[in-house]
Amino acid sequence: MNGAQGKIEELRKRVLFTFFMLGVYRVATQVPMPGVDANALASFFSTNKTNLFGVFNTFSGGALERFSVLALGIMPYITSSIIFSLLAISFPQLGELQKEAGGHKKIQQYTRYATVLLCFIQGYGLSVGLENMQSPNSNLPIVLNPGISFRLLTVISLTAGTMFVMWLGEQITERGIGNGISLVIFAGIAAGIIPGFRDTLNLFQNGEISGFNLLIVFTIMVTTFWIIIFIERAIRKIPVQYAKRVVNNRVFGGQSTHLPIKINISGVMPPIFASALLGFPATVSNFVPADSSFKVYFQTIQDSLYPGKMLYNVVFVGLIIFFAYFYAAVQFKTEDVAENLKKNGGFVPGIRPGEKTAEFLDYIVARLTLVGAIYVALICVMPSILLNVAKVPFYFGGTSLLILVGVAIDTIGQAESFLISQRYDSAYKARGKHSGAGARRF
Repeated sequence: MNGAQGKIEELRKRVLFTFFMLGVYRVATQVPMPGVDANALASFFSTNKTNLFGVFNTFSGGALERFSVLALGIMPYITSSIIFSLLAISFPQLGELQKEAGGHKKIQQYTRYATVLLCFIQGYGLSVGLENMQSPNSNLPIVLNPGISFRLLTVISLTAGTMFVMWLGEQITERGIGNGISLVIFAGIAAGIIPGFRDTLNLFQNGEISGFNLLIVFTIMVTTFWIIIFIERAIRKIPVQYAKRVVNNRVFGGQSTHLPIKINISGVMPPIFASALLGFPATVSNFVPADSSFKVYFQTIQDSLYPGKMLYNVVFVGLIIFFAYFYAAVQFKTEDVAENLKKNGGFVPGIRPGEKTAEFLDYIVARLTLVGAIYVALICVMPSILLNVAKVPFYFGGTSLLILVGVAIDTIGQAESFLISQRYDSAYKARGKHSGAGARRF
């Protein structure tokens, strides 16, 4: 009993540590960058809540709207992770390095270096973009003293802010309840829930939104929550039979079990990856001078890739499907699973162990991934379309809902797995499986 209470106490400390680090993150998002007119910037975002800036502002927990030192958020780190994941598949040498002892740490180090480089690029592009923006109400410039000093200060501050957020996520993963990066994004999105509801209720009281439209939005959100919870917990059970083995006159194996495979293997990462990549056109557009002949073309691409536009939805869905298959291959390696089953004497009834089992699992995973990718794409795209039709003046689309529910389910699963693993350890100790004074002697 004392052991169980100790593990519960350890889990409580991990949960409190996670909340503390998320609280530090929320406080840091309130630290503003110098040299920016806060009122002019708030006026700009008040009229651009449904464009690409509004989406990234949602992911950063409002840090971009306030132009905090954490305005870039964790997106540069996610983008660099995508790059190295793709490189590991394209270049076998990098893939072999990842499998070696200590190779994962080297890949993580390279990812951090790439994150710093991306922060410099995106920070400079954001500073140049802000210098060219004006308040839509007063036509006052957002940047008070534009120039090289403002750009340099912005790049250094935003890079340091992103590295700080990355460090917070790693601390939550190691000393908290896991899923550090996902929880940071979760905290940023969750911070906009109460202001979003408050603004919507104020518009309803002022008569700017009808009760029917408000009922439609509420119904859509509740239905979306239910669908997400149902699909995220759904699994496909693959029957597995273990052969009987005789060791020291004792019979082992022979039981039937199943191999659970989630319908949505990739989780919430595909829409996060897709959103990160869709931010590149806006960054590149900021580097093009205003008097350049190419500025019109880049501006057209940037305008077309705003959330709610047809091109944005098509590209977004395509990227989600691509990353769903990509991340499923990374998360669920069928060859390793088939090899482990073969070593432990397990097999799928009617399927030969080894290569045939891997091919069968590939077939199952491909079909499940297609269903999961379509589900994720519909969740991320359809609510935003319906909300735009209902004329709701704040952006809280399907991607945000998917991340909120998905991360919450994964976090609860992490806590349950921690408790279950400790119960197994306690059971083995009670039966004397560990060495020590109380262990059994054979």
